[in-house]
Amino acid sequence: MKRILVTGAAGFLGSHLCERLIREGHQVIGMDNLLTGNLRNIEHLMKLPEFDFYHYDVTRYVYVPGPLDFIFHFASPASPADYLKMPIHTLKVGSMGTHHLLGLAKSKGAGLMIASTSEVYGDPLEHPQHEDYWGNVNPVGPRGVYDEAKRFQEALTMAYHNTHGMDTKIARIFNTYGPRMRPGDGRALPTFFIQALRGEDLTVYGDGSQTRSFCYVDDLIEGIYRLMQSDYHLPVNLGNPEEITVKTLAEEIIKITGSNSGIIYKPLPVDDPRQRQPDISTARKVLGWEPRVGLSEGLHRTLEYFKTYTQQELIHT
Repeated sequence: MKRILVTGAAGFLGSHLCERLIREGHQVIGMDNLLTGNLRNIEHLMKLPEFDFYHYDVTRYVYVPGPLDFIFHFASPASPADYLKMPIHTLKVGSMGTHHLLGLAKSKGAGLMIASTSEVYGDPLEHPQHEDYWGNVNPVGPRGVYDEAKRFQEALTMAYHNTHGMDTKIARIFNTYGPRMRPGDGRALPTFFIQALRGEDLTVYGDGSQTRSFCYVDDLIEGIYRLMQSDYHLPVNLGNPEEITVKTLAEEIIKITGSNSGIIYKPLPVDDPRQRQPDISTARKVLGWEPRVGLSEGLHRTLEYFKTYTQQELIHT
């Protein structure tokens, strides 16, 4: 049994990760400032003796009493709607927060994994994106606060690994979906589900020809868990290489919800990536990992989650 700290524990990915770690027999400390996380995601864990929760912001000095074996740094605003509202905090979580947690890991002799992102590739000129690709990022554009926070986070993590010999991991996470996504977080998939369930037209930006690759959350968490157990320290892409256009995704969600919604088109946001598809050859080779849940099955599972929201909640998301 390991004693493990998870930051961003009340978020979408963090809550699923805490659940998996407890299921594997570990003691988990969840930490979250609840700016974008929701206690609803972890309320079923609160009564467990294997789980403790700290309401705390990692941009401040982080102290955890007792031993720690591993730290997952998954705290950060992750959707454009969130990080565009909190640009400075997003940068501080990626820089100061990462610095604090690396320092904590060093003092405890613990391993650490950061949740990086496919956004480090920006609007890619290479397709699909392999870990060796350095990216095409606009550092002063509106999305730069998130992209550059994650790029700095990777650089700082590698510096601690190279300088102090620390056990560090870098997970470059591509679009992930599933139960516990926040309905109002502004990302395409939850927005499409909520609009369809309300009977509203689905909003597609641009002409909908831009592509994304969606990985079901259970598959993603499996990859993260395997990466923790590995001795690999360079970045690893984790995502589903099955590519789909945003327009096709919207049409599929209208179909499975049985909605009468149509599709309306709005201008494409600045620096919105035209293509997003992971090359997961490293994950296949190093971790023996690849996604198992197909998009159709995953969307149906996710629909059942969004159906748990009442009509009143849907109206106010």
